[in-house]
Amino acid sequence: MPHATRILRLPGDGLELHVEVTGEGSPVILLHGFPESGHSWRHQVGPLADAGYAAWVPNLRGYPPSAVSPRQGDYHLRRLAADVAAIVRATGDARAHVVGHDWGGIIAWTFAGLYPALLDKLVILNAPHMAIYSGKVWRSSQLLRSLYAVFFQLPRLPEAAISAADYRMMREMFVRMPLQKTAFGPQDIQHYVDCLSQPGALKAALDYYRENMRSDGMALAASVHTDASTLVIWGDHDPALGVFLLEGLPRYAPNVRIKRIGKASHWVQTEAPAEVNQALLRFLRE
Repeated sequence: MPHATRILRLPGDGLELHVEVTGEGSPVILLHGFPESGHSWRHQVGPLADAGYAAWVPNLRGYPPSAVSPRQGDYHLRRLAADVAAIVRATGDARAHVVGHDWGGIIAWTFAGLYPALLDKLVILNAPHMAIYSGKVWRSSQLLRSLYAVFFQLPRLPEAAISAADYRMMREMFVRMPLQKTAFGPQDIQHYVDCLSQPGALKAALDYYRENMRSDGMALAASVHTDASTLVIWGDHDPALGVFLLEGLPRYAPNVRIKRIGKASHWVQTEAPAEVNQALLRFLRE
């Protein structure tokens, strides 16, 4: 069933956010990761609207058409969580469900700890709680998986490598790394390339890593605890994040349940949309 989509420009924590709203009902805020955009939720928006929810899908700050700041400090997790709080308030509801994948998941964890009064239910897709990540990153298997994040700390070189040959590295990542090799079509990949090839956008996306790994951002994320009803959906074949990062999660989210999906990798909502949507809607309806 088709649903009308409204495009809003909302003030975040000092930067304007582009948010697409589809459907009517209780708000569900969907936060994307790197190097994607709100387009990463294309398989979830329609089913959520059909089920009677309003899907609020922002492009995170630094991802056009949301505002891009050249200041690295504007991508601190405290500011990113404040953006989510601004979106919740814009819905007109007292609270909202928040769903996050990858960096969107780290932001969602942080938001849950900082703004518990604004959160209804929390859903995390392939994004670790940073207390567990920081404790396990020195495992040899996870350290090797995390070397890309170390590379991203360098100035300018990551931007040059990713954007070389018309973003060949990024294009090949979406083809070679998913377990389901046809999950991303050429138009989907081009959508992400078009977003990050806008002036300043690729640097902004990489500044999420630079700002939070060099400041107290990750310490902030590691400190959060949430009593909210929480669902973690995890694609088992994630090349960047080991399944062992789920160990000990109830210590930080005592009301958590975990849904593992064996036929998906990091991009679980794209590779296994039917299974993700079924788990998501069942959880939200409870």
